[in-house]
Amino acid sequence: MVEQSVTFINQLLWGKGQILIYVLLFAGFWFTYKLRAIQFMGFKHMFSLAKNSGSANPNGISSFQALCTGLSARVGTGNLAGVAMAISLGGSGAVFWMWVIALLGMATGFAESVLGQLYKVKDSRKEFRGGPAYYIRAGLGKTWLAVLFSLCLFLGYGASFSAMQANTMAEALNNTFAIPTYLSGLVIAGVAGIIVLGGLKRIARFAEIIVPWMGAAFIFTAIMISAINFNLLPGLFADIVLSAFGLTEASAGALGAAIKSGIQRGMYSNEAGAGSVPHAAAGAAPNPNHPVVQGYIQMLGVFVDTIVLCSCTAVIVLLAGVGATGEMAGISVTQQAMAVHFGEYGDDFIALAITLFAFTSVVANYAYAESNLHFFKLDNTLGRLSYTGIYLAMVIWGANASLQQVWNLADMSLGLMTLVNVYAIVLLTPTIKSLTQDYLNKKRVGGKPEFHRGDASIQGNTAPGVWD
Repeated sequence: MVEQSVTFINQLLWGKGQILIYVLLFAGFWFTYKLRAIQFMGFKHMFSLAKNSGSANPNGISSFQALCTGLSARVGTGNLAGVAMAISLGGSGAVFWMWVIALLGMATGFAESVLGQLYKVKDSRKEFRGGPAYYIRAGLGKTWLAVLFSLCLFLGYGASFSAMQANTMAEALNNTFAIPTYLSGLVIAGVAGIIVLGGLKRIARFAEIIVPWMGAAFIFTAIMISAINFNLLPGLFADIVLSAFGLTEASAGALGAAIKSGIQRGMYSNEAGAGSVPHAAAGAAPNPNHPVVQGYIQMLGVFVDTIVLCSCTAVIVLLAGVGATGEMAGISVTQQAMAVHFGEYGDDFIALAITLFAFTSVVANYAYAESNLHFFKLDNTLGRLSYTGIYLAMVIWGANASLQQVWNLADMSLGLMTLVNVYAIVLLTPTIKSLTQDYLNKKRVGGKPEFHRGDASIQGNTAPGVWD
């Protein structure tokens, strides 16, 4: 009964109804227009902000830590297993549509991260917390909608997403090293538990150390493979673009599958519009101290995740000539591709890479859902321990569940979160525009564009003691 309900909802969201594809495209075009193509006009500026993003005050994590926390959640199975799945179901043209949703999603990610930072609060530990539930309640005054989002978040990031990441890790380790999935699940849960019980600051420090090196190693591997096969690259990229519009013999009749698979897996990877990354954005004490700074920083996260890292996986898979099977395929496709390039060492590399990629996501997923405990006044010892127990149990279950079950539950959770969040951020567009204009005006006259309550026209109210 539950599985049938999940399948029915996914059919509406992702299947024949394709509601989410239209919602995400609308949101991307909406914020690109309303913010005057900020992902292109502010492209250079987001890198300059990232250079000076390492400092923070005691109440929050640094902007760089927030970026790494956001990337640790984004960079996971979506980059390795998800890209391979998109190519398997939609052909090489799916990669093009992943790029499209990422470029549009940069504007959406900017908008939701600005709101996450603006409406943040201080929890019982005097640390910053926030996210869609907070800006829906404080900005729109719709408590019922905020509660609905939080419940979807707990189902997604508190349960099914971590289960899915554990499933991919366990599959990769079992395929390569014949490690039993139940044993992988127990070890993953144990190590994750040690990290997450230290709270957001320990999670952020973990992400800050691991994510940059993890991403750099994978990018270097893709560059090396591309250099070896340099003569094939022009034809490869031509095939991606032509197949995206059904203009090659192999892609004829598969246009719908390419668009659907590319957008679905691209959105799952970069999470723009889903309402997840605003939790990381809210935890930051940015430099300069303005909500728009986190918009730029997290916009960079969307770019790195999909345009850079997902493209690396696509190049690795397509140059190996594997993946276009039309079947439900996960990490095994990426492992096969690396084995083509590097023999058995390539298989080992991907097994270790996906373990690290997915594990960072498991840890960050915990932080996102845990941020909403304060919303329900459960940010106490009993509340945290209860949530942690459920979260770790789902990690163990996910390591032993079927790939189809886990992905379906994750797709439904992400879809419902996205519908609620996009609805909210579109209604809060006047606040986003006002804050962005305030930042640009202050930046234009020189000095640090600091924000204080009353500097811009906003909907609702910010928490006392945050922007005073």
